[in-house]
Amino acid sequence: MDIASIGGIALAIIGIMAGMMMEGGSISQITQPTAAMIVVGGTVGAVLLQFPLNVFVSAMKYAMRIFISDGSDGHAVVAQIVRFANKARRSGIVSLDQDLPTVEDAFLKQALMLAIDGTEPSEVRKIMQMEIDNKTEMEEKLPQVLEAAGGYSPTVGIIGAIIGLIQVMQHLSNIDEVGRGIAVAFVATIYGVALANLVFLPAAGKLKIRQRDEQMIKEMMLEGVISILEGMNPRMIETKLNTFLFDSKPDKPTEAVAV
Repeated sequence: MDIASIGGIALAIIGIMAGMMMEGGSISQITQPTAAMIVVGGTVGAVLLQFPLNVFVSAMKYAMRIFISDGSDGHAVVAQIVRFANKARRSGIVSLDQDLPTVEDAFLKQALMLAIDGTEPSEVRKIMQMEIDNKTEMEEKLPQVLEAAGGYSPTVGIIGAIIGLIQVMQHLSNIDEVGRGIAVAFVATIYGVALANLVFLPAAGKLKIRQRDEQMIKEMMLEGVISILEGMNPRMIETKLNTFLFDSKPDKPTEAVAV
């Protein structure tokens, strides 16, 4: 679980609610089902008009990555590749064929299979880089769905407020109802602005970071396999791959490499 995402949303909600109650307000003042229906329904409708249904559905599923990290450990990947490099240096790259069932990552497994089958390093790079680029291009659309929702929801909130004001204007003879109606009308604006700035836009930013991290891991895997195929010294491979990591110093030293 991503503690930052969960804690961030909780802190934002608690801060806003606490501040409102300190000023004498109450939660019931902003719990308006009608306003929520207008903002959520209008925003989802606008997003569906902009994006195909399959992209929208994929984005909703992908949004779970905001709260759940895939647990990719860059240092563990480096250690695994260095072990493969040591074995390939001792017994040849064909010997890695028996290790393929232990490789969980599909991208790394495919790259190793190409290398074991005798594919030239330039061809391995071309094929696997094409896969990275194509996947990146497809996944770039997913955060855009949330960014679009963040752009539409404040405007839909204003529409909801105007609708509420129209209803208020029909009861101008009762000044008490007018004041109450105006307060309720602006709840839709609160919903729209809050969803945009506390949910949609931050979530889109987090997904972009997740995508870039995954892309960096795949690029690191590709460089590792190419380096093994080119016969690079395992110690040099380890140093090279550590440059891809944000924290280039692993908690535990990688097991000794053959020279």
